[in-house]
Amino acid sequence: MSDAIKHECGLALIRLRKSFSYYLQQHGTVMYGLNKLYLLMEKQHNRGQDGAGIAAVKLNTANGAPFLHRVRSNAQQPIADLFFKLGTEINELEKYQPDIKKHPELMKGHVPLIGELLLGHLRYGTQGKNNVEFCHPFIKRDLMPGKNLALAGNFNLVNKDELFDLININPGPFQQQSDLAAMMEVIHHFLVIDEDKNPGKACIANALKKAAALFDGGFTVGGLTGSGASFVLRDAHGIRPAYYYIGKEVIVAASERAAIRTSFNVGENEVLELMPGKALIIDADGNYTIEQVLEPKERKACSFERIYFSRGSDEKIYRERIALGYHLSKAVLDAVNYDLKNTIFSYIPNTAEVAYFGLCKGMEDYLNQTKVERILSWGNDVTEEKLQSIINRKIRQEKIAIKDVKLRTFITEDSGRNEMVQHVYDITYGTVRKNEDTLVVIDDSIVRGTTLKESIVRMLARLQPKKIIVVSSAPQIRYPDCYGIDMSKLGDFIAFRAAIELLKENGRECIIEDVHQKILELERCNRLTEENIVRQIYKPFTTQEISDKIAQLITPKDLTMPVQVIYQTIEDLHECCPTNTGDWYFTGNYPTPGGNRVVNKAFLNYIAKKDVRGY
Repeated sequence: MSDAIKHECGLALIRLRKSFSYYLQQHGTVMYGLNKLYLLMEKQHNRGQDGAGIAAVKLNTANGAPFLHRVRSNAQQPIADLFFKLGTEINELEKYQPDIKKHPELMKGHVPLIGELLLGHLRYGTQGKNNVEFCHPFIKRDLMPGKNLALAGNFNLVNKDELFDLININPGPFQQQSDLAAMMEVIHHFLVIDEDKNPGKACIANALKKAAALFDGGFTVGGLTGSGASFVLRDAHGIRPAYYYIGKEVIVAASERAAIRTSFNVGENEVLELMPGKALIIDADGNYTIEQVLEPKERKACSFERIYFSRGSDEKIYRERIALGYHLSKAVLDAVNYDLKNTIFSYIPNTAEVAYFGLCKGMEDYLNQTKVERILSWGNDVTEEKLQSIINRKIRQEKIAIKDVKLRTFITEDSGRNEMVQHVYDITYGTVRKNEDTLVVIDDSIVRGTTLKESIVRMLARLQPKKIIVVSSAPQIRYPDCYGIDMSKLGDFIAFRAAIELLKENGRECIIEDVHQKILELERCNRLTEENIVRQIYKPFTTQEISDKIAQLITPKDLTMPVQVIYQTIEDLHECCPTNTGDWYFTGNYPTPGGNRVVNKAFLNYIAKKDVRGY
């Protein structure tokens, strides 16, 4: 994604169903569970690079012995940092007990993270500061084992402040900044109530039903209790992803299907999707149930999972990204006037590569059809030379750009910084015929447009193509997200800025003030959740008009060659990704009332020039 947006988080839960002696005998190591947790986390490292954390619960510990442990890191490579420290700890033990790895109970007693229940998390800082205190899992401790809770998740809540009020908690400065802190307090509140009724045997399903009914947002959350129970819960719309695998040796849950398949070498049909509103609940004995905790609502699984967030190694996601590129081929052919002889195709950045394959496949299908038609039109007038000429026609594909560095410049002045940003990507010289070739590059999405304008378009222009066409495999991002993606400020969106510019150019600035006044009235009446008023900003214009304006905005003023932007349509997005229909950032159709409140507040922040979140 040329304009990187921080997003999502990654979750990994493992419940070992056998003794540590079993894993030593069958797999040659007491570390089987932790090794698999490491794989699960590494295979999802794309989901969070601001920090990582691990919680472990040990079963059947002696009275007074610690049973819940947690480690967290916000190092530059947090997963590696956590497991390096674990390895160092074990190496120190081996200095005094060289054969300790052959004694499962000694390992369990001396290594804090060796437990039957393991919960791993990868964090992107969508809320709170990027320091270690905000890394999941969070924990609540108590003298009673069943009242201990470790919690981690992939979510944002839009009613965090109301949650504290509902359970009569006055949050401190730290809690006020964290959705997880609010969720933790609510779940723990109901867990304690049930634990008091049934000491050591609290009904996790009852606690989750009461707690989750209060949450407004998209979430997949995993938890461990000190009594040995564990769970993974998904929101009623299925906004955030969750998958699980049940085996004789382990029960596993994670944010991505492919991570489970790779880590445990299991088939696609063995890894199941945790359906909306359901919870996978595992008791202290390793038995599991799938409970309907929330009444399922219209499925609104995040479409960005398929476009960009999830790793493309999942076979369904791979096919869907191919389809996203393929569906753009007709619009691109129209834009280049079907002149494939003088058109070069490429992609920026690497995450757009699969959609690029799909786009090229669409071009190849068109080219092959024209070859067939041309050959048939010759009748008997066929020569080897003519056949060679037409058969050798191919789509021109080049690796145009390479992301050279993650730029961190010491220059603070805008002019100097812009000069440095131009060099984030490097280009391949000699690939484009100057002033003859049209250059088509596909991106997975266009969010802010800043990197396109200051880096990519300038860089491509150095090749001196006749025209630059930027293609987005996602539709126009018009509205904030508040369910796990860090896109909460309207002024950041190039599509929103384009619509505002069009209103001003067409003498319709009154619409901006009308929207402002309507939102202020809703705010006065405490009705911000009722309607997304910001949609009226876009209503006067067609999608094409906004795309054309975006093309102008991302074109540097000193650039003379034409730049065009082509976006995926909403209809084609849904056809390509039929199971992930969540599209509120494109359409403004929010799945929960809190979304309307967020977008309306984001507009008020924009008018007031407040650089803060809408939630």
